Amino acid sequence: MNIEVWSDVICPWCYIGKHRLEAALQGFTGDVTLTFRAYQLDPSPVPQPLPIKRALAAKFGGAQQAEQMFAHVSAVAAGDGLTLDFDRAVLANTFDAHRLIAWAAGQDLQLMMIETLQRAHFAEGVDIGSRAALARLAGSVGLDEQAALAYLESSAGTDAVNADLAEARELGITSVPTFVIDRKYAVQGAQETSVLRSALEEIARREAVDAAQ
Repeated sequence: MNIEVWSDVICPWCYIGKHRLEAALQGFTGDVTLTFRAYQLDPSPVPQPLPIKRALAAKFGGAQQAEQMFAHVSAVAAGDGLTLDFDRAVLANTFDAHRLIAWAAGQDLQLMMIETLQRAHFAEGVDIGSRAALARLAGSVGLDEQAALAYLESSAGTDAVNADLAEARELGITSVPTFVIDRKYAVQGAQETSVLRSALEEIARREAVDAAQ
């Protein structure tokens, strides 16, 4: 089974969805290939770090509505053992972060890099739009920090990220996380672990039937 996940690093539901998918896959029988694909909720440039609460207040119709949204998703995340500290989180353009993930994937560290970036953004207030900060995070997972910075200062990885973004458009993906299984099935949103597990089991059953025919 090949599972591709379109997600964005600063999307809280993607952070929750990643953990729920990993939980759903625990003990799941059969070979599973898991690949994360790049998606940008907002490709706009972010010239300087801006507290995410202030940045998103207008988008959600004011500070009060934004606070309600932040409180809701934080509570959901806490139920999954995740910390979302929106008082510390800063807005960032994630294109370079996705390039770094592509680089880490080539060294078999994609999942660890994504986890580290999400934790840095949501719990530690790190500006993941900063190339220096991204390089430090790469170093924290065992990658070469100076090599990571040199990579980020170049144009390497740009085509890979753009290919993921273009493919998302071709597949009609407009919200994340979106889980695409074997290019035949799609599951949208941070579904409960039990729901994801049931969906994967049903897909595996269908494919077993198709293979037997």
